[in-house]
Amino acid sequence: MIIDQSHSLPNVAVVGLGKIGLTLAAVFANNGFNVFGSDINKDVITLINQGKSHIKNEPGLDQLVLNAHKNKTLSATTANSKAAAQSNIIIVIVPVLVDEQNNVDYQFIDRAVQDIAKGVKKGSLIIFETTLPPGDTKNRFGKKIEEISGLSLGDDFYLAYSPERVYSNRIIQDLQTYPKVVGGINKKSLELASNFYKKALNCKLIEVSSLETAEFSKVAECVYRDVNIALANELAQFAEEKGVNMSEVIEASNSQPYSHLHSPGIGVGGHCIPIYPYFFINKGLNRGLTPLSRQINDNMANYAISKVEKGVESLKDKNILILGLSYRENVKEPTKSTTLLLIDQLRDKKANLFVNDPLFTDSEIIKYGATPLSLKDKLITEIDVVILQAYHQEYSSIDFNKFNKCKLVLDGRNKLNENEITRLGIKYERIGS
Repeated sequence: MIIDQSHSLPNVAVVGLGKIGLTLAAVFANNGFNVFGSDINKDVITLINQGKSHIKNEPGLDQLVLNAHKNKTLSATTANSKAAAQSNIIIVIVPVLVDEQNNVDYQFIDRAVQDIAKGVKKGSLIIFETTLPPGDTKNRFGKKIEEISGLSLGDDFYLAYSPERVYSNRIIQDLQTYPKVVGGINKKSLELASNFYKKALNCKLIEVSSLETAEFSKVAECVYRDVNIALANELAQFAEEKGVNMSEVIEASNSQPYSHLHSPGIGVGGHCIPIYPYFFINKGLNRGLTPLSRQINDNMANYAISKVEKGVESLKDKNILILGLSYRENVKEPTKSTTLLLIDQLRDKKANLFVNDPLFTDSEIIKYGATPLSLKDKLITEIDVVILQAYHQEYSSIDFNKFNKCKLVLDGRNKLNENEITRLGIKYERIGS
């Protein structure tokens, strides 16, 4: 027998029910909170209210959503203001991206914040988890909520920032493992936010002195990774000039405990690393390693195409197959994927462009300007070049015997079996060798 205890639990709103938002909502709803989720996508809302997750490949999430639905501790709505009005704690996890000119795109979160401001009540705590440029929690959003609601920031409602620090396909695990960085507009805000996360996530906390410190820490994490990947890519290109195998270099160098060389690759994609450095760059950090790293990593698609051209001469009318539309392995996420840069390059070179990705439908691939191609299709016998961009688990068992006409394989993630490919008379290229 299921007992409905939702009316006796503290109410929490989670605004934005994407991968991270839904996972947070489900975890909270299983840890003693009554959760009202909100999202602009009606299909997402319908599924959640049926006890189903729209997010795939996130271990444990399906069960958490189902449990919360059965216990009546998780419901969803398209009305952000309604969710905010029903709750004492409001978590905002709406995406902030950059446009084609790398300017910050606030359109979705601005709309959500306006809705929240219409529903927020006196005494509420609002916590932003979306990665933001330093200063935005207070100056852009806190002041907007104050203006619309008529409530006084820091007195009538409380404001905190605690960045999400999780990785797709292991979000629940990361919520338990990584310390939660928390900053508040004042002492009371910090205290309320810290107490909430102790109960809701049962994780370690790192309390910092200000909202801006918490915001800065998340962007700095991404800049660190971008810079170090750029270093690996720069060294890999130099290693090729000198006839040195970068994979061997990394293994040898990293045997020294102070060396942490990253792996080079065909490029950097996703919601984080190619985007968040611009939150610093656009605020004035427009010289030095941060912008230079962005240039190096985005140029890896050009570098990859140049390696292919050296191997097969002209790409005009060549049949090119890219493995992986997604930005990385085993995740359905095309945001800022290097494949999109490769598609643009190959289109300019007048190549015949094919893409395989087991996580995307044919119609989804077509939207990105490429022809979908199954690895079971007879047309693979006509492919001239294969480029590995995202090493999905399905690609670990590719039979290159079927690629009869293939002249070159570019292993953009240094994951394929070089001996197997070269044994078939196919030229093998990778980044850093």
